[in-house]
Amino acid sequence: MAFDFNLYSTPLLFGFVQGWVYAVLFWLRGWRQGRLSDVLFGCLLVTFVFEIWEYMLGFGGVEILWQELSFFPRTFSLLLPPLAYFYLKSQFNVDFRFQKRDFWHAIPFLLDAGYHLIVFAQGQAFVKYWEENVHGPLYLDFIELGARFASQILYFYWAYQLFREYRQWVPSQYSDTESISFAWFRNFLLAFLVSNLFGWAMTLLDLWLQLDFWHDWWDELFNAALIYYLAIAGYAQMQPRKLHFSDTSEPENATVSKLEKLTESDLQRLKNQLERLMAEEKAYLEPELSLTDLAQRLSTNPSILSAVINATLGKNFNDFVNEYRVDAVKKMLKDPAASHYSLLGIGLECGFNSKSTFNRVFKKIVGIAPGDFAREG
Repeated sequence: MAFDFNLYSTPLLFGFVQGWVYAVLFWLRGWRQGRLSDVLFGCLLVTFVFEIWEYMLGFGGVEILWQELSFFPRTFSLLLPPLAYFYLKSQFNVDFRFQKRDFWHAIPFLLDAGYHLIVFAQGQAFVKYWEENVHGPLYLDFIELGARFASQILYFYWAYQLFREYRQWVPSQYSDTESISFAWFRNFLLAFLVSNLFGWAMTLLDLWLQLDFWHDWWDELFNAALIYYLAIAGYAQMQPRKLHFSDTSEPENATVSKLEKLTESDLQRLKNQLERLMAEEKAYLEPELSLTDLAQRLSTNPSILSAVINATLGKNFNDFVNEYRVDAVKKMLKDPAASHYSLLGIGLECGFNSKSTFNRVFKKIVGIAPGDFAREG
């Protein structure tokens, strides 16, 4: 059967092809680099692809889904929200691997797909009977819609909570948060939310106005555009360093318990060792310095070191390191031997890894931009 390329089918076909091409690219990169997050993102793109293929084939004049494959499972809608959630988990924690307890996240999809497959396997005559006498009268379509709606709300909430916890965790672990992109993760969550909201708005309009196939199209076009955005932006975004954040990490009260076991002399000793390491070895000059790096050099636990910084210095790891960098910048600005450096060059020499980070951190700590400070000096 020939595919009809028209105003309605062609944009969806482009999104369909784009999704598959980038899914393969993500899978290949995930295999080469051992990144589970890339594998999951490729699967996520495929689920989006199957959100638009019904309309793509319908507008293209391919009727197989409504004839030979009537009632066959056509989408992975109930897998899309869990995939989005687990994609974030695997991005935030390179050590994340699926456990047996994670299997239950697939149960709603498996139950729905199994139900459709069992009915479909009875033949088309039975499918027609079932739709007219059971599926329709019992409003099972609406139950499936409700399950998708509940799944989207629940997993968006979990994903958002995970993102918030991650953002709070990062400054306590890394001296440079610029390279651990918040923007992409935020935009990914927004895309997930907007896609769901737009889809449900069109569903309500469809139920209210009884839109026909040709007018109930805009959310499909939106999803095709979303596939383009997610594929290109997701593949091009800077891959964060190997993060080890987990929402099942050691709880705060466990860290406090360890800290309480330290004597005052232990705290002072660790504080002195840390300050000596920063002053003598100038560890702050390393742009990608992390809490784990310093903990290894001091032969202690990262959670203990973080607690020591918080308790004895009253700040998080990120602020602690960046104050050393800002002080180094101030000294270089006053040093005639450094007059051949540009302002950005000085920032880079002192451990900052980008202009935006340098300007933001300097203004946060000093109160004015580095350029204004240099002119005043």
